[in-house]
Amino acid sequence: MTPRTYATAAPALLAGYGLVRMSGEDARSPGVLWTTGHLLLLASLVLFVPVVLGLRRRTAHPGAASAAAVALVGIAAGIVQAAIDLEVGLRAQDRAGMDALFLAVKAHPGVTPAVYTVGPLLFYIGLLALLVTRALARPAKAGRWLPPVLVLAGTAVMALSLDLMALGALCYWLALAPIPGLKGLAEVPRSEQH
Repeated sequence: MTPRTYATAAPALLAGYGLVRMSGEDARSPGVLWTTGHLLLLASLVLFVPVVLGLRRRTAHPGAASAAAVALVGIAAGIVQAAIDLEVGLRAQDRAGMDALFLAVKAHPGVTPAVYTVGPLLFYIGLLALLVTRALARPAKAGRWLPPVLVLAGTAVMALSLDLMALGALCYWLALAPIPGLKGLAEVPRSEQH
């Protein structure tokens, strides 16, 4: 797969998860919709790894490595969260059973911040920081700030409500996939050209 393919597939799978979530209460209880949604989320997170690494390789800014590292830690936390959610959904018989299993998981010290609150936020912070460093490293021209603005907008929309995840994923796709006037991931910075 090419960087462009990853940059399209990762947000598309995230949007798929968002659409499954919006399909009704069945998506929030154990069953096919819960499992399907979380498999889409898990696949999306896995595909964001090469996106982050590709952006890092194509960003000639000293802060890019740190931003990418933060994003990757956040992705790892999100992957653990999705795996826990899948396991809980497969083991529970109903929503009450899921709630009891989630309480048991979150009772372990550090799990809530590492996997459910702070940890996953690092992906969004790192991705935004990476796109900001990329914009700073690029020549001043129209459109260089569009990707970070779109990722910030997508993140804000998803923070308002997880039911808006598909809209947030669309913003991510517009930020990451090549669009008119923006070469996106395919452009290599001058410092890496031979």
